[in-house]
Amino acid sequence: MQQRTTGLPEFRRRRRVAWVLAGSLMMAGPSAHATVQVLPEMTLKREGRTITGAKAIRADQTMQEILTAFDRAERALERQDLSALMQFYASGYNYHGLHVADVERIWGEVFEHYRALSSTHLFSEMKVVQTEEGPRVELTCTGGLYGTEAQSGARITLDSWFQEVHYLVRDKNGWRFLGNRGDAPRSAPFSSSPHHPLF
Repeated sequence: MQQRTTGLPEFRRRRRVAWVLAGSLMMAGPSAHATVQVLPEMTLKREGRTITGAKAIRADQTMQEILTAFDRAERALERQDLSALMQFYASGYNYHGLHVADVERIWGEVFEHYRALSSTHLFSEMKVVQTEEGPRVELTCTGGLYGTEAQSGARITLDSWFQEVHYLVRDKNGWRFLGNRGDAPRSAPFSSSPHHPLF
């Protein structure tokens, strides 16, 4: 017997799955371990083709390279290794006027005030786009950034995002974070700059 769908458009159904998974992770509390996950409903679009199924998507060479880039960034985050973490950012990084130097300063502030940092990345869609400068990836991600306050020892959520589109570009050293699509945040934990563009 064939299972009936709820009649919701596909994007709304995927959004609900992402919310359920993100809610489950956040209700369990922000752990000190990273989560980078290809959601079961994820789609990968390239050259007019759509690939579905987590196993097929994980087997894709570009997806493997993207997962490797996020893994390297997460390891640098956990070690609070600023120079290694900054390797994740493209030289042309720009998010509402924030550039690489701004991001480096913000991460320095985060490292000063928080310990046991980790992040969650739940990928729901990836588009590989060919541009004049080379390939670009548009990666839809839901997740969060977590840390333990150095002074109080409290474990907190520093930031969270829902279906943010991350732009990544490739250079000779691999995939780099170019920026996000979306509005600039209205508030941030520190008065100097918003944290939201960091991941």
